[in-house]
Amino acid sequence: MDNTSDFKDFYGSLQLIYDSALINIVSRLNIIRKYKTANGYRDPIENIKTRLKSPESMKKKLISKGLEPVSENIPGNINDAAGARVICTYVDDVYEVANTLAAQKDLNVITIKDYIKTPKTSGYRSYHMIIEVPIYIGEECHNVRAELQIRTLSMDFWASLEHKIHYKHDIPSRAIIESELRRCADEVASVEMNFITIRDMINAAQKEDER
Repeated sequence: MDNTSDFKDFYGSLQLIYDSALINIVSRLNIIRKYKTANGYRDPIENIKTRLKSPESMKKKLISKGLEPVSENIPGNINDAAGARVICTYVDDVYEVANTLAAQKDLNVITIKDYIKTPKTSGYRSYHMIIEVPIYIGEECHNVRAELQIRTLSMDFWASLEHKIHYKHDIPSRAIIESELRRCADEVASVEMNFITIRDMINAAQKEDER
């Protein structure tokens, strides 16, 4: 497993830039949360996790792109060295958070992949954004790209199971498990829409009581 010195040795001065980008992104997300709760609304975010891609993974990715596995080749070639996973309560929270970020004028959305509306064949659902944020280090401004994965608690739990299967190469019942995972993904998607309906019914009942 990579330790702190491994990251520093590989990324060098880029580590500060990417770490700063993740701090910037988390700050933007926390401001969204505080704004919502300060105005009497529900916090749409359950939790936020960040990561800097490990040196081993980054080297493999650079090599796969035909590049020398050195940190100097990351900017301009790799968009997901830094990443954040945003876990929301409901499906519509995912889009609310994504749209709020996209509306910020100093944040540039590079690409969007909506695997909620168009799931992967495996059943995987999540909303992916490659964004670019300005990071000031000393007197220099660096436009840093990072990947956001925004999903619900149910989607995240499903993805963790699928991830474990993906890296297990000696499972004799793989086909059955993958089929079951796809079925579960469809069921989870249906249940999540029911959750929204129930939530809206509760909210409507509360508003009626307040009259």
